[in-house]
Amino acid sequence: MSRRRRSTMSEEFKYELAKDLGFAETVDREGWGGIRSKDAGNMIKRAIQIAENSLVKPPR
Repeated sequence: MSRRRRSTMSEEFKYELAKDLGFAETVDREGWGGIRSKDAGNMIKRAIQIAENSLVKPPR
């Protein structure tokens, strides 16, 4: 029996990160499976930074 994984990040947020990191064209052409492992790792690092910053800074 296979389990379906729920995505932790929305597709919109992932795409915004891809644009910021410069590999959105690859995602457009090849999908998420076409990105390099290094790019995926950098995307996760950036998402963690954003999450940590949102915990440290009080909302306005």
